Amino acid sequence: MDRYLTVEEVADSARQLVSRYPGTARLRRVGTSRAGRPIEMLSVGHGPHHVLVVARPHPDEPVGGTTALALANRVAGGDGGSPATDPARTTWNIVLCLDPDGAALSKGVEAATATPAPTLHDYYRTAFRPIAAEQPEWAPIESSQLPETQALFTVIDELRPFLQCSLHSVEAGGTWVQLTDALPELPSPFGAFATELGIPVQLGTFDALYWENPAPGIHVLPPPHSTARLAPGSENIGLSTWCAPQRYGGITAIVEVPMWATDMAGDPTPHPEPVPALRELAALVRDGGRQVTTVLDKARAFLPPPETDASRRVLEWMADGLYDLVATSWEQLTRRPAPYPLPKAQICALDIVARRQPLRAAGLLLRLLHAAPDPAAPALHHDLNDLYTSWCTSFESALRLRWVPVHAQVELQSRTVVAAAESALRARMP
Repeated sequence: MDRYLTVEEVADSARQLVSRYPGTARLRRVGTSRAGRPIEMLSVGHGPHHVLVVARPHPDEPVGGTTALALANRVAGGDGGSPATDPARTTWNIVLCLDPDGAALSKGVEAATATPAPTLHDYYRTAFRPIAAEQPEWAPIESSQLPETQALFTVIDELRPFLQCSLHSVEAGGTWVQLTDALPELPSPFGAFATELGIPVQLGTFDALYWENPAPGIHVLPPPHSTARLAPGSENIGLSTWCAPQRYGGITAIVEVPMWATDMAGDPTPHPEPVPALRELAALVRDGGRQVTTVLDKARAFLPPPETDASRRVLEWMADGLYDLVATSWEQLTRRPAPYPLPKAQICALDIVARRQPLRAAGLLLRLLHAAPDPAAPALHHDLNDLYTSWCTSFESALRLRWVPVHAQVELQSRTVVAAAESALRARMP
């Protein structure tokens, strides 16, 4: 099957797996979302060592549920190739969807990308990503207490996993892994998997610009006292669900795979003029944000209020300084020397962010305008859609994007998760 499974299909498949392996697999509800949707966890195996896998932490990243089932079937089917996948030694606990409410608002993504040649235009018109304070993994940093977050914290405290794997994907770029602690045996198989599947390893990221980088595509969180952090606003990353397993000696691996790949993401050549490039990208994200916000300003009076509409909350959050926050962080790089020469791949990674921020907002606003009954809505929709279409076309052509088949995304992500579990388990049991 070369398409993403929906949340409902993942849940149905999990129940079928439990029926096929009643002595090995079980499914239970571990929490309830803000809107009352179940948060379910599939456990496979009865071993004393626990891996925790978290699917769909971001609702606009649909690969995780399909990967989760691939992992569950591999372990349930008796893959005893290593202690990490031996159900008698290791139990795999898989949260099928951490943000079911967000997934319901991003429901069209699976259908939009099921065509033979999906496009960014299809994707951003259906994707939804909540504000930071409503993202379950990230909410504790924003001092938010979400029931989804609490459910995950409770599972972590119950299982004390030696490894937590968070299944993410990026719209465009390459593949990479972020770790809360080093896994020295992971880089070699990870790089080999990516090469075999024809997916570039991303040599620079927006999220982990100054993290330790022991191997291509591998980024390790700096110690708590370090000033080297993620993107702006992540100073309190230690409060996130990613870091929770550390109190039990566990490690978290955030495994990113691209939906659309660009070979530019793996270009190690030093960029010849990084400072002008950074200034151009800062201007690009600001200008795109300004143009979307101009349309939003004209539509605010007849759009649903942010108190009751999650998409409107995202638009207001982005308009209220997010574009400037991103742009300013890059401008700061132009005023101080970087800790290492910026490769073309790093500029590519920032280029992707600069283009996707306004596109995410434009996609949401187009959906709201399409549904609005006000007579002014169609003209605003028409003008924004022209802008949106040109941005998508420019994105695809400038970075020479190519669609990565879903089966390749899933294969790379699932193999990387297993390799991380093998490495973490060996570190735990020399």
